[in-house]
Amino acid sequence: MGFIFGHIVFYLTLVLFGSYLGLGIFSAIALRKYLRKNSYINYNSLVLSPLSPRISIIAPAYNESKTIIDNVRTLLSLYYNNFEVIIVNDGSTDNTFELMKDAYDLVRVNYYFDYRIPCERIKGVYRSKNPSYNRLTIIDKVNGGKADSLNAGINICHSDLFVSIDADSIIEPDSILKLVKPFLEEKDKKVIGAGGVIRIVNSCDIERGHIREIKIPSKLLPRLQVLEYTRAFLLGRMAWSQLDGLMLISGAMGIFDRETVIKAGGYSIKTVGEDMELVLRMRRYMAENDQKYEVTYIPDPLCWTEVPSDLKSMRKQRTRWTRGLIESLRTHRKIFFNPGFGRLGLLGYPYWFFFEWMSPLIAFAGFIYTIYLIATDSLNWPFYLLLFLFVYTFAICISTWAVLFEEITFHKYKKKRDVFKLIAISLFEPFFYPVHTYFAIIGNLEALRGKKGWGKAERSGFEKKKKPKKRVINSDDSAFNM
Repeated sequence: MGFIFGHIVFYLTLVLFGSYLGLGIFSAIALRKYLRKNSYINYNSLVLSPLSPRISIIAPAYNESKTIIDNVRTLLSLYYNNFEVIIVNDGSTDNTFELMKDAYDLVRVNYYFDYRIPCERIKGVYRSKNPSYNRLTIIDKVNGGKADSLNAGINICHSDLFVSIDADSIIEPDSILKLVKPFLEEKDKKVIGAGGVIRIVNSCDIERGHIREIKIPSKLLPRLQVLEYTRAFLLGRMAWSQLDGLMLISGAMGIFDRETVIKAGGYSIKTVGEDMELVLRMRRYMAENDQKYEVTYIPDPLCWTEVPSDLKSMRKQRTRWTRGLIESLRTHRKIFFNPGFGRLGLLGYPYWFFFEWMSPLIAFAGFIYTIYLIATDSLNWPFYLLLFLFVYTFAICISTWAVLFEEITFHKYKKKRDVFKLIAISLFEPFFYPVHTYFAIIGNLEALRGKKGWGKAERSGFEKKKKPKKRVINSDDSAFNM
């Protein structure tokens, strides 16, 4: 029995790592092609062009008092000509709304809109009396969750394109220019969504909502997540975008065609994985209506977000991700191996089903069975040690590859010792995999019990220095106006 189990695990490992290696190679080729193509692009021409499409930036905010003012300031200063910022206060129980109201001199205005997609009641729409903030709109609504808040923002905005972001994220100044580019280049296929690289802001020097110096996280957990994010975005999503199998645009930041989102029904409030579920539903809508479409990925670092720095917060996040994955896969199981959905049905969905959902379950079964074999003195130690060495070495190689490839391309970490620290932490990361497996198992059990809660993690905020209680914003901090 142990012999058969060992061979099953060995071949499953080969298939899994073979897929990682294939995606990594494909992603490297696609990224090199992207960088070569974009080296000739003058993004300033998009800023100056009167034909640049109007974009609405929608940011749900629930109890974000620690960072909300700095984040709004960052959004208002984005390098783009034609945009508006819509902050959706989702019934915050702290002073998030009061801080914005005082800082930006907000007043309630009459604003016409239609509930084209369902959302909780909008109590009021607010604009600033200061013309310097004419791009800013604040929505105050009854609490309904992130997806419901995004639906409210979609109902309010009148732009053809909208960007959904987390209110606690920091966006690169030129991110909108890069996100909108695929929509301007569309030819025979309609671009319905695009996402970019999400980076980790923990331990970076932040001043007034802007990153002054990029640093590697000082704590262990965030540093491990830097490796994880780098692999996922540079060696995963870039490849799936090229293979037309991309199923996820990160909820931290993504741009979408508003009309397609409305026709697909908007964000679902029945899942905690609203970002993946929306992309799948939009793709189903386009495919079932025989419309040519494309979901693209921008490999540039566009957005920085704070990640959990303790196991309790990380558990809440990862179990929520697992529940969201299960809900999305179950809701759209029609796609599974369905040739009518092209590569999404034949490659993308099966990959997420087997390697993102099933893989942790198989790994957990392997842990339990290995313990049983050790207890009964039936473990083939030479084979087990050889397999462990193979898995450990491959994991280090793929992480080191991701880090070095990132440095060759975007070079965000300016200090060499930060790069060496990331490579050094890759030696430890494989021993943390059982923790990820544990979180996945808990997430599956929560999904089985029908848990729906969000489980918001605590955040420390970006600023490390104490701020005065009264916030004063000068006219110099206003939005970039053309």
